[in-house]
Amino acid sequence: QVQLVESGGGLVQPGGSLRLFCAASGRTFSTFAMAWFRQAPGKEREFVAAIDWSGGTGDSMTGRFIIPRDNAKNTLYLQTNNLKPEDTAVYYCTADPTYWTVVAGGGTYWGQGTQVTVSS
Repeated sequence: QVQLVESGGGLVQPGGSLRLFCAASGRTFSTFAMAWFRQAPGKEREFVAAIDWSGGTGDSMTGRFIIPRDNAKNTLYLQTNNLKPEDTAVYYCTADPTYWTVVAGGGTYWGQGTQVTVSS
């Protein structure tokens, strides 16, 4: 069992940056592929970024978002830069033993989400 808790969201002006955190419980964090998804009001959930267990393979929807992880701290991050109003959404982290499963949105474990609002 893995529990995921996101934090770091908030209100930021266009062009600003935020660093989101996903803290994971359990000893198996380092064996899981991880990803971030987001969902804006009235829209489908969409893929943001993913990283495999070792940090050697990753994907991102945009070069403005970077997804580092620290296995020693059981923490996944999402560094968001040059934020735009269309980035406003609830951001969720997810985990699964299989990289392509987590990329496809089929992760076994999900957090409760953290709100990011980009507005002037």
